[in-house]
Amino acid sequence: MSNQYSAPPPMTINTDSEITATLHTTSGDVIVKMLQNDAPITVNNFVFLAKEGYYDGVIFHRIISGFMIQGGDPTGTGMGGPGYSFQDESVSRDYLAGTMAMANSGPNTNGSQFFIMHQNGNLPKNYTIFGEVTEGMNVVDTIANLEVNMSRSGEMSQPVDPPIILSINISEN
Repeated sequence: MSNQYSAPPPMTINTDSEITATLHTTSGDVIVKMLQNDAPITVNNFVFLAKEGYYDGVIFHRIISGFMIQGGDPTGTGMGGPGYSFQDESVSRDYLAGTMAMANSGPNTNGSQFFIMHQNGNLPKNYTIFGEVTEGMNVVDTIANLEVNMSRSGEMSQPVDPPIILSINISEN
């Protein structure tokens, strides 16, 4: 299993810079503009984990076409994380196609799991939005439309052939 940490990372990002993340997946590349002015703690966490190689080799374990694709769990079960959790940040945006947000299991339980909206969704503003896809929505679409089976929770969302995050490159300008 990937690294486990005892606490969230210290703040190291420059909130005045333009930060992008390129998710290299087995289905293609997805480029995401980080929204550090909206969610500095969440962006800092994602950037830290990406630079640590935490997401390398991790699958998209939950896929619901027309809704979202979810990854960031090194166990691939939907139950894994980095060993810590951190607080929610306020959400002012809507969950539009291409929105990247934190998956969680309740208030202030953010860790490493995230999702990218496949289409516009009407979610409660309980999931910190920290990025938006600028290139590669065709890749999100490809992943979202992969064949799925019933998950352990009884949801049709477990990919038959899970797409893999090969690596994530962070660019700060």
